Amino acid sequence: MIQLKNISKNFPMKGGRKVVIKNANVVFPPRRSIALLGRNGAGKSTLLDIIAGTIRPTRGQVVSRGSISYPVGFSGSFHPDLTGAQNTRFVARIYGVDTQSLLDFVADFSQLGSHFHMPLRSYSSGMKARLSFGVSMGIPFDTYLVDEVTSVGDGAFRKRSIELLDDRRMRAGAIVVSHSIPMIRRICDMGAVLENGVLRLFDDIDEALALHERNLAGSQMNLAVSAD
Repeated sequence: MIQLKNISKNFPMKGGRKVVIKNANVVFPPRRSIALLGRNGAGKSTLLDIIAGTIRPTRGQVVSRGSISYPVGFSGSFHPDLTGAQNTRFVARIYGVDTQSLLDFVADFSQLGSHFHMPLRSYSSGMKARLSFGVSMGIPFDTYLVDEVTSVGDGAFRKRSIELLDDRRMRAGAIVVSHSIPMIRRICDMGAVLENGVLRLFDDIDEALALHERNLAGSQMNLAVSAD
């Protein structure tokens, strides 16, 4: 269970502040797969970072029962001068899991080959995401935070990623950011929509998707009017 209590987040910008989230009060139930939906720039990744604890909210607090992964696909906590293997060892020590087991799992799953033993600064963004996904999925969290990582790599790797996520979701929950509606329908049974700082949670994924699509249509209409 993850509860957002009066969560607000804003960032300073020229001429004022940008409000990303305002007074969010929702409870994400355990062992559910929740799609986090919103337009580009709506603040979805920021909200994942707040839930993970890597960004502090301007106001409010996150209350949780159980362990939460860092956002899968996020490699900001990895050291660029360490190899993929060394970063994996470091994460294993932080979370108290067996180092060799995690190394074996990540090496096999990420399919990085010799790059696994090269410095992270030599990785492409896709390679970093594959490493991050493998490391996170190799640790038994109660809730996984997933940010577009299932779009990384070729078709075979994406298939393996989805199969692995399916396996983890049998024992854990997930909060998923993806712009792929077929993917959302494939792996999520609830939805949350973030629009203009307001977060709404839906028990029915179809209701969440319908609102999200209306928001997108309204945004496109406003752009068309502005262009005229």
